[in-house]
Amino acid sequence: MSTKNTYTEAFREQALEKVYRRGQRTISTVADELNMNTGTLKGWMKKHQKPTPETTPVASKRPNDWTAAERLKVLMESHGLAEEELNAFCRKKGLFAHHLEQWKKTFESDSMEGRSNSASILRELKTKNQSLNKELKRKEKALAEAAALLVLQKKFQAFWADKES
Repeated sequence: MSTKNTYTEAFREQALEKVYRRGQRTISTVADELNMNTGTLKGWMKKHQKPTPETTPVASKRPNDWTAAERLKVLMESHGLAEEELNAFCRKKGLFAHHLEQWKKTFESDSMEGRSNSASILRELKTKNQSLNKELKRKEKALAEAAALLVLQKKFQAFWADKES
């Protein structure tokens, strides 16, 4: 006689939510965590269609998985919110206020680092430009000297050719 597990509707919804928000974990891992058969969970997934991206909140990602563009967008949306509004906003997005603070500091430090990097790059380019200009002037002088020597050589040859004739 086989015993069939019966699950409540609330448990099914929680299990499906957990499997849809699993990140990099496999369905089998989630099933093991829930102490249930993988096939049962997959069957529930087939019956219940996965939410569309429009209805799925961004909270399905871990804070570290957000791209820089997404982080910037959330920072702009949350800018100027009062504490209660900010906490509600964070809950909606699946974040904590400290994530936003951390992201803000990262953006600020990256922009400052970018400024100092651009200044050092500019300095290097100026130095390189100066050395190239110096080398160009040296080569122009050498070319002018060589041209003058060629002119003198031709005049000398023309002078001796006139004396011999």
